[in-house]
Amino acid sequence: MRKIDIGILCAPQIKFDFIGTFCLDSATCPKENMVSVKNGKLYYNGNFYERLAFVPFDTESMFTLHDVVIGVNFHWQRKESQTFKGELHFILEEGKVRAINRIDVEEYLVSVISSEMSATSSLEFLKAHTIVSRSWLYAQLMRREKVEQGTLGWENDDEIVRWYAREDHTLFDLCADDHCQRYQGVTRAHNPNVERAVKDTAGLVLKFDGEVCDARFSKCCGGVTELFSSCWENDDYGYLRALRDCESGESLPVLSTEEGVRYWIENMPVSFCSTNDNAVLSQILNGYDRETNDFYRWKVEYSQEKLSAIIAERSGIDFGVIEDLVPIERGPSGRITRLRVVGSKAVRVVGKELEIRRWLSDTHLYSSAFVVDKQVNGTSVVFILKGAGWGHGVGLCQVGAAVMGEKGYDCRRILSHYYPGTVVELV
Repeated sequence: MRKIDIGILCAPQIKFDFIGTFCLDSATCPKENMVSVKNGKLYYNGNFYERLAFVPFDTESMFTLHDVVIGVNFHWQRKESQTFKGELHFILEEGKVRAINRIDVEEYLVSVISSEMSATSSLEFLKAHTIVSRSWLYAQLMRREKVEQGTLGWENDDEIVRWYAREDHTLFDLCADDHCQRYQGVTRAHNPNVERAVKDTAGLVLKFDGEVCDARFSKCCGGVTELFSSCWENDDYGYLRALRDCESGESLPVLSTEEGVRYWIENMPVSFCSTNDNAVLSQILNGYDRETNDFYRWKVEYSQEKLSAIIAERSGIDFGVIEDLVPIERGPSGRITRLRVVGSKAVRVVGKELEIRRWLSDTHLYSSAFVVDKQVNGTSVVFILKGAGWGHGVGLCQVGAAVMGEKGYDCRRILSHYYPGTVVELV
């Protein structure tokens, strides 16, 4: 079975505990431990190392890492202790200690399915998400061998366009946070359905024209899924199409005009993901994800002073007072891919969707599918962003897929809905 390296935590020093027996160079390790950097090397238990590799004595042994940061730069960012199976490695990374978990792919997937959402949802949804996560994983491993590292996007005096790829890790295969897939070891409780979902789908992936699919997913599409090119490179894939997230076969709404987008966002068209059913949401969302229930439609208000301060901080550009936000280009889900930011001192166009979300929030705006209203009361100006969905909206919509599972759709029907034209085969 293939093993992968997951980058968990990077810090000046890391505290960790062993549950069971771990060995270093054939010697049994103490239960409580600390590794740090001294003189440019890893310092552990009075000795210096280039790299540390702790190996479990048996499959029941686990380790706990303290102060692991989750939700990096998102509104739910926090620290927690997390427990993992498999090997624990430490390396140097830019003068800090990097903790890496080496683990079997299928064990990794058990954790991902439990970490990405609460694990009490329908078995068919869990099986579908397992195949999606496995496909994404293998696609990234293959992609890393093909894609050169470098700046993703461009910048000039008028425009800043950036996107963020998953293949930019060079010292390990994947990270443990939302940048890749949430992976929190055995910290999140998982029920027998998760184990069964991974076992029943062992080795199965989505393929399109014979190749493993880069099966992207997000929390809530907002009613229409988005194109790959709206979020990352200017490429599109036949299985990542814009489609209505519903069972009635409705045609796509026209969201290329501001009037069309406004009508779409200010109303509540029926979609799989247009649910406020707490029984469903509690099945698929962890506690910190449920700090908001505004998945399908949401609203954010900023004073002119607050918005100006946020954009200056997040962009690094002195725009002065923000006077307007003007959508220039949208994808088929209504997500803005190019936004003109008009300030009293500067004007820039920013893209793609994630960079827009980063500029307009202390953390990340829920999505870039929004319309802008300005309320003027004397000298006071308030910007109101009314939006749809949570995340980039490409591929599987987690809320929508969970609702499909609750409605009785089986795993393959869920997958064919979000990834049309694909087949399920062994990797």
